[in-house]
Amino acid sequence: MNSNFNLYGNCYDLLNADKDYFAEAKYISECIKKEFPKAQSILEFGSGTGVCGLFLKEMGYDIFGVELSPQMVNKALNNGFSCKQGDITNFEITRKFDAVIALFHVISYLNDNLSLEKAFLNAAMHLNPKGLFIFDVWYSPAVRFQKPENRIKKVENNETRIIRIAEPKEHINDNIVDVVYTVLVKDKVTDKWEEFTETHSMRHFSIPEISFIARNTGFEVIKAEEFLTKRIPSINTWGVNFILRKNE
Repeated sequence: MNSNFNLYGNCYDLLNADKDYFAEAKYISECIKKEFPKAQSILEFGSGTGVCGLFLKEMGYDIFGVELSPQMVNKALNNGFSCKQGDITNFEITRKFDAVIALFHVISYLNDNLSLEKAFLNAAMHLNPKGLFIFDVWYSPAVRFQKPENRIKKVENNETRIIRIAEPKEHINDNIVDVVYTVLVKDKVTDKWEEFTETHSMRHFSIPEISFIARNTGFEVIKAEEFLTKRIPSINTWGVNFILRKNE
């Protein structure tokens, strides 16, 4: 994986303050309970600052996270979420789980087939027999139909104001969109601005692609549905959630 979220990680929670983490955690819990009713333990790939994971913990799950960004890991630990710094393609821990989850398009950050295969194999290695691998990705039909757009987001609290400009660049033969983020951060105490730029390369997938990599890494696809709504994926579905089951 690339080393995104170095500076961006410090702004992550404020930029995502409008996300309904509880609804997303509830949706993931429903997916797990339907396909593996006795599941108790979860490994979260790309756990961020642990906000969603803490909701799942409150729902009764024994959850542990792996996150690439040291800044996010420190925030998660300070918030009481159990996690470690690591790359989802190659980390190892000496326990297995009933479910592995990777939310908020974590898998779409895996731009090449080798990294994708390693992440799937690593999920399988850390799963109990018949365990679930649940993740959402950018959906190719929607990306090609809707086309990525320039976007501006403004957020603030008592201490900080952030302006984020997102400028996409498509690589149509690679199924990748480079999203160039220019982030302006104002410290309201000192009245000083800081500016930085990061590029987040996002890969989008079709259902046959995911089915192929799943079959070659020891999984079967149980379901592909629109994230949260559970609708059948369409050209209006930017994020598709996949539920895979380990074959053994």
